[in-house]
Amino acid sequence: MAQGRHAPAANGDTAILATLLHSGASATGAADLAERLLFRFGGLRAVLHADAVALRQVRGIGPARIEILRTLPELARRYYEETLPVGAMIKTPADTEAFLTARLRPLGHELFCCLYLDNRHRLLKFDELFRGTIDGTSVYPREVVKESLAVNAAAVIVAHNHPSGVAEPSKADEHITRRLKAALELVDIRLLDHLIVGDGRTTSLASRGLI
Repeated sequence: MAQGRHAPAANGDTAILATLLHSGASATGAADLAERLLFRFGGLRAVLHADAVALRQVRGIGPARIEILRTLPELARRYYEETLPVGAMIKTPADTEAFLTARLRPLGHELFCCLYLDNRHRLLKFDELFRGTIDGTSVYPREVVKESLAVNAAAVIVAHNHPSGVAEPSKADEHITRRLKAALELVDIRLLDHLIVGDGRTTSLASRGLI
């Protein structure tokens, strides 16, 4: 049953993973190795974030292949970071979501960050302000206001991740959003959105009518 459920996604993932692992092995051997990795860990993302000790237990995986697998998430993160460099204009919510997902989704702890924008919605600065544990983080509106004024921002987008993978806002998330909006309004800076990054999903509090 489990194999049938994962088979459609695994077929495409197998081909990609086999291409990456092909060096030093036949195409058939690489495909077999890719299938075994996907079966053992349950999916491509799980393979790429697997512990080196667990990877070594898979026959055919040595230091060179572990290095390839460990490098790929960082490569993807840097690729998506370049979609929103300083000075770039945010044209669609999807641009912001792709950027933030690349930065925040792999983390095992909560991280609260800000994108400071000018009046044309060009990125002035990206800042990781508050780091927490898997249970939460403390957010101080005065620090957000201080940094916003320092870069002469006209608007701010804030975001944080939920390491649990669930992107639904908590009551605490709603509360801090209201506090941030009120604090920024005092200095004529707009809070455009508060995004919560989960596992494969991003929730916008603005779209929920909370901003």
